[in-house]
Amino acid sequence: MFPAERLKYVDEYYFSKKMREINNYISSGRPIINMAIGSPDLSPSLEVKQSLLESIGDQKSSMYQSYIGLPELREAISNFYHKKYRVELNPLNEILPLMGSKEGIMHISMAFLNEGDGVLIPNPGYPTYGAVSKLLGAEIFYYNLSAENNWYPKMDDLESLNSKNIKLMWMNYPHMPTGADFDEKKLNKLIFWAKKNDIILINDNPYSFILNKKPRSILSIKSSKGVVVELNSLSKSFNMAGWRVGMMVGESKYIDAVLKVKSNFDSGMFYCVQHGAIKALASSQKWFDRLNKEYYKRRKLAEEIASELNLSYSKKSVGMFIWGKILNGSLKSEDFVDHLLDKYNFFISPGSIFGSQGEGYVRISLCTEQKKMNEVLKRLRT
Repeated sequence: MFPAERLKYVDEYYFSKKMREINNYISSGRPIINMAIGSPDLSPSLEVKQSLLESIGDQKSSMYQSYIGLPELREAISNFYHKKYRVELNPLNEILPLMGSKEGIMHISMAFLNEGDGVLIPNPGYPTYGAVSKLLGAEIFYYNLSAENNWYPKMDDLESLNSKNIKLMWMNYPHMPTGADFDEKKLNKLIFWAKKNDIILINDNPYSFILNKKPRSILSIKSSKGVVVELNSLSKSFNMAGWRVGMMVGESKYIDAVLKVKSNFDSGMFYCVQHGAIKALASSQKWFDRLNKEYYKRRKLAEEIASELNLSYSKKSVGMFIWGKILNGSLKSEDFVDHLLDKYNFFISPGSIFGSQGEGYVRISLCTEQKKMNEVLKRLRT
């Protein structure tokens, strides 16, 4: 059996491999505490779960579903964007529900990238942007982010690029893994540059409601019209990572193109999951307040852990991670993480998996209960 040539250019996802190793350690009796992955351990609201259960009795629940989702779901997404972001979206043709926003990365790339087309990818950034681009044979242009520019691209670097062949630019603000927040002034410059060079900007926006006093969508910037597409997700803000509910929003020309891909890959989202998502999107501000109250407590504990590890980090970052710089410059980030795993049975993410600009950093997740975080502190202080 000879795998396809495209597999030469990608590796198995880091966490896919590493979690097998971690689970083997746990099976052998090691008390590993995992603070590496952004998979919320909290539950969706009771109302969301009840909505799913109640809809199972509907005759339609076991049937194939529409490729564009239930009309009620698209309406719920439209209302959510209006209420939370002050963005107006037509539920008929400017919203495409997805089975997780990760699905959207593949579908958008397939819809707009031919082999050899250029794509801009953040460094550091979500590894899937690069992996999908490699699988499709696109030419990758990594744009470097650094603490000095608050993890935004330098416009001089972008202006110096030969952008003739570049079709897409991936970004995600609030940023993962660094926690850099939405900056309208900087994003406006990016939008202007993309328009000038006929490049589609895709903002991946799953973290805007986590420890963020002012959630924003890039579509709230007036100049974004016609050049920006946004991905969003219920995974982080509603503790529904395993439900696989996301969305793509933007002008109908982009939705129509991606639908040509998506409709050949799936047969619609599970009916009952859609009903749970509709209920989640209608959540009151109290839901977000309770959620962030818990994450605020965890953030304080994670900051203590970062201090014990002699990491430098920003107190202004948002989202569900702490991005810490290793002040002991002699250690590579993977070596640092493996040392903690071996000595303290404590696992965090090495920054290098997010790109070369992540070397020398680590990422600490807040998706771990306070009891376990206190146990980590105890181990580090013993």
